[in-house]
Amino acid sequence: MAFFRYKAVTPDGKVVEGTLEAADQETVMARLQEQGQMPIKVFSGEEAGLLSREVRLPWKRKKVPQEDLLIFTQELSTLVKAGLTLDRSLSILSNLTENAYLSEVVRELLSEIKGGKSLSDALRIYPQVFPRVYVNLVKAGEVGGALDQILERLVDYLEDVDEFRSYLISSLIYPCVLAAVATISIVIMMTIVIPQFATIFDNAGAPIPLPMKILLGLSGLLTGYWWLILSVAFAVWYGIHTRLKTEEGRLNWDRRKLKLPVVGSILQKIEVSRFSRTLGTLLHSAVPLIQSINIVKEVVENQAIASTMESIKSGVKRGEGLAAPIREAQIFPPFALHLLAVGEETGRLDDMLLQIAESYDRELRRSLKRLVALFEPAIIVVMGVIIGGMVVSLLYSIFSINDVPL
Repeated sequence: MAFFRYKAVTPDGKVVEGTLEAADQETVMARLQEQGQMPIKVFSGEEAGLLSREVRLPWKRKKVPQEDLLIFTQELSTLVKAGLTLDRSLSILSNLTENAYLSEVVRELLSEIKGGKSLSDALRIYPQVFPRVYVNLVKAGEVGGALDQILERLVDYLEDVDEFRSYLISSLIYPCVLAAVATISIVIMMTIVIPQFATIFDNAGAPIPLPMKILLGLSGLLTGYWWLILSVAFAVWYGIHTRLKTEEGRLNWDRRKLKLPVVGSILQKIEVSRFSRTLGTLLHSAVPLIQSINIVKEVVENQAIASTMESIKSGVKRGEGLAAPIREAQIFPPFALHLLAVGEETGRLDDMLLQIAESYDRELRRSLKRLVALFEPAIIVVMGVIIGGMVVSLLYSIFSINDVPL
């Protein structure tokens, strides 16, 4: 048995909080429902601690993280599905939302809706918070009179995106930390340890061996011209950053990324998964195909793939379907194209697109696992050779001092 904190809505619309002892979260939710309360959030005592709260830096308070948007959508879906009106649901959420900026946005949404606007029109005012795919799915729900169902699909979509993003970040954390620690170790040795040996050899009056001369030269370059190295690095970064801001520069860069060995294949799988999940979710929510393709163009990050959306849209308008224009654009791997064609033939294009996304998510996880498994020992070997070579040079230099005649 464990203690769980909860937030729930009473039959008269009041938000209450409390603590219950139960075996799991499902038991807590069942008890609350038996009491006539509608559970909004149930979490364990550990999750309610300070360590589980995200630190909001002052300069980031005007941003809404993906996880906060997901929680807001989950809670809105729960309230709407329970039969509460939209304005009452938003009124409740304006007090529940922990992100200060999102809470402010929810209050403004409530004001817009009371003023006669639809939810989708109100969401469209805040593109920095609600992406186009979010707004258009809500609009499809309003038109079809199935907002509660659309919100559930939107929750599933955001959960899939957040899960993949979390997996990608967690997979790269260890290799990045390993590379950072190794780099810091090398910098410390070059700037602090190696220069000490110049003094030792001067005091001993011994000749400096060639390996130590090389290390001392590199150390002198790093300590004496660090400002120049940083300036050159900043100039290179600024030039690349400025180039990537241009449409042509970003397009060329994204094309080159897709041609990289190993990494290019992973990037293609990421975009295919993102393309398929977004388009499949939109079509499943009765958003027209042409409008869905326009939205997908903004969701896909790789501009080499996004630039093909116009030709795909033209093919759809000519009655060629979706699989044929995508095959001509050469953005889908053969297996995905086959599934896409099967989806068109069976009239289940939306389901097949979602299946493609799930399939490539699994394949992407396997590819990332293999890449990380290769990357980690590669870093260890490279850094081991560099640091090992430096240590051997230091030991050789120390032993050479003992050979100096007295």
